[in-house]
Amino acid sequence: MAASEKSLKARAVELLARREYSRRELVRRLAPFADSEDELNAVLDELAGSDWQSDQRFAQQFASSRGGKFGSRRLQQEMRQRGVADDTIREALSGQDDLASARAQWQKKFGRLPADAAEKAKQYRFLAQRGFPGEVIRQVLAGGGDDDFHED
Repeated sequence: MAASEKSLKARAVELLARREYSRRELVRRLAPFADSEDELNAVLDELAGSDWQSDQRFAQQFASSRGGKFGSRRLQQEMRQRGVADDTIREALSGQDDLASARAQWQKKFGRLPADAAEKAKQYRFLAQRGFPGEVIRQVLAGGGDDDFHED
């Protein structure tokens, strides 16, 4: 039994050496190799206790790596699916600038204000699918680039 626990821990450390994982992701990936749920939880508790695995660190890394491309709504949804607690998600997204990210994605994809309602709808859908809030999308489509933007 000690050999399988070491094997399970070795698998977990190998995964964590490549990138950060949430606890739920590790449970899903390691469950087929565990003899029992208790064994798996003991290994994950040990890894969390020695700071090898941290949902907080995972959330920070996830937000920083995907924050430029996606809005806070989508990042929040994806982190929830990975089992990250709401407080941890809020903390990780506290520095997220949706307006700047949305402008950058809009500029990269379109670069010009919509000419008609159909084009506006297309641009709106693009930004909405990326997880940007409606108010942010309206600001981007109303003003375009940073030079054109004026807060009311």
